[in-house]
Amino acid sequence: MYDYIIVGAGSAGCVLAARLTENPETRVLLLEAGPPDTADELHIPAMLNLLFKGSYDWDYQTVPQERAGGRSVYWPRGKVLGGSSAINAMIYVRGNRYDYDTWRDEYGCDGWGYADLLPYFLRAEGNAHGGSAYHGATGPLSVQDLRHKSKLTGAFLAAAQQAGQPANADFNGQSQDGVGYYQVTQKAGRRWSAADAYLHPAEGRPNLTIHTDALATGVVIEDERATGVRYLRRGVEETARTDGEVILCAGVIGSPQLLMLSGVGPADQLREHDIAVLVDSPGVGANLSDHPVVTVMWSTPRARSAWEQASSRNLLRWRLTHSGPMTTNISEAGGFWRSDPALPAPDIQWNVLPEPFESAGLADPASRALSVLVTLVDVRSRGRVRLRSADPRHKPAIDPGYLSDSADIDPLVKGVSMAREIASARPLARICRAELAPGPDYETESHVREWIRGDLGSLYHPVGTCAMGGDSKLAASRLTSVLDSELRVRGVQGLRVVDASVMPAVPRGNTNAPVIAVAERAADVISGRAPLAAYDPADAGLAVAS
Repeated sequence: MYDYIIVGAGSAGCVLAARLTENPETRVLLLEAGPPDTADELHIPAMLNLLFKGSYDWDYQTVPQERAGGRSVYWPRGKVLGGSSAINAMIYVRGNRYDYDTWRDEYGCDGWGYADLLPYFLRAEGNAHGGSAYHGATGPLSVQDLRHKSKLTGAFLAAAQQAGQPANADFNGQSQDGVGYYQVTQKAGRRWSAADAYLHPAEGRPNLTIHTDALATGVVIEDERATGVRYLRRGVEETARTDGEVILCAGVIGSPQLLMLSGVGPADQLREHDIAVLVDSPGVGANLSDHPVVTVMWSTPRARSAWEQASSRNLLRWRLTHSGPMTTNISEAGGFWRSDPALPAPDIQWNVLPEPFESAGLADPASRALSVLVTLVDVRSRGRVRLRSADPRHKPAIDPGYLSDSADIDPLVKGVSMAREIASARPLARICRAELAPGPDYETESHVREWIRGDLGSLYHPVGTCAMGGDSKLAASRLTSVLDSELRVRGVQGLRVVDASVMPAVPRGNTNAPVIAVAERAADVISGRAPLAAYDPADAGLAVAS
């Protein structure tokens, strides 16, 4: 019998397992569907593209997207200790203060505004630059500058500044706007996943039990209370019991799937699969939101691409010194831009890669090119995750509804135009030759729109399918909340969700750091500890901008 059963050892699950077992009287079981994170390729930063569609990836595909050329879009998700933090590009970006204040003000998520979450970002962070008003120095999540930076990404930054974009050395500081190098979740040139930061230091505790290769198949709900979890391990179904809580950390796809398999979800969907309806919760699986991306690309025949440096010599250098080109996260630089200066926060993110990026990163990058990923980070479109089967081994149907809100395409059109303007500035113009994408056949706005629909993919930041919200705000929002503001599943006692699915709207930026901060705060809420005091650097007299 356990006090807590945590389903999923991704970013949130690792944080909760570590924080909850700090109390030696608390018994925790952590279930992970994937294997341990022992393979070398999980720790060598530049090998991230080799992790896609392998044994550490759930390898999801969306349903065909009506407004994106009828194409199915690939979604990698981590299936290993550390979850997606073990296979991602390691970019440390928290999002914009406007995002979290919107959660609080528009969705009724009391306690989840910027000032509420900043103390948890600081608690989690161990920044190599040391502590400051905006950064933590002693947290378990190592955040460092890249040890290797390509000349191509440096040329982009110089060109962007020449095109009028400000330099920004800290996207998590006073202002998010501008361009610069990203900081990354690495430690001494090695990937530093949530498992490295939180789980491995805790795994020797006698009150923590970890089962890998354990696929959760359902939550046991008795008399409107979660009392256990069923799971498959080595082909045998087992049941773990709790006299405390079940906490789903299975991610934006896995958590709603488990709720629906357990009888909590839209009644019509459950009945369609002969699942007994315990709680009719229409919001389960709904409100799916993701960052759509298109790739503008130029040939750079005289500048070496990152893939050319993936040699046995550089691999040996990494093994011996954790330095050199194999420490790159590929997406080394970028930034944030407002397609309309009147916007309250940026709506476009750049990710700059010193190599070609085609077919969602699955194509062999065997040519010299510079890729600029133009990403919409203020997303209005919403989609849904639906069951395909009552068999938990079957992947659900994922429909992000890309561009279903017509307002989403205009900023992407402007973003493509700005990327071209940056490429025409001297620091890049002397390096870049032919435009490979969209290419010379796509010059007019209507042609660019056509190209966007044919090229659009994912930056792999889905959220929202078990969204939290406050009762008083539901009528005014587009959201039927699945969770209350303490992340408790409405209609079932002893059941919570803690992962990216709880976010009512996707933050502006990469989602790993926000998930970790959410889990840090959730650990206090679940343990009954008083939340950290709200903190805003503006109170210390610092100017704060969006």
